[in-house]
Amino acid sequence: MLIEFATLQAALPAATIDNLLKEYLLTQVSDEGFDGTGQQQLAHGIALARAALQRGELLVEYCEDDDSIAVRRREDIQIGD
Repeated sequence: MLIEFATLQAALPAATIDNLLKEYLLTQVSDEGFDGTGQQQLAHGIALARAALQRGELLVEYCEDDDSIAVRRREDIQIGD
């Protein structure tokens, strides 16, 4: 199930959303080129990821099967018509 940004904002504290984005960015360090884990770089990356989440380029996906939540790129998710 995909969770819209407005729903996230209404349901979760900003710090929780930032932690989700931080976890996403840290997976990108080895996978896809996010190149900084310093505090300033991470804060900047979180801000950029939050903007991408607001634009719909990143999505939050909740998996009911294993009760997990993840931030993923829109193009990596199969969205039904």
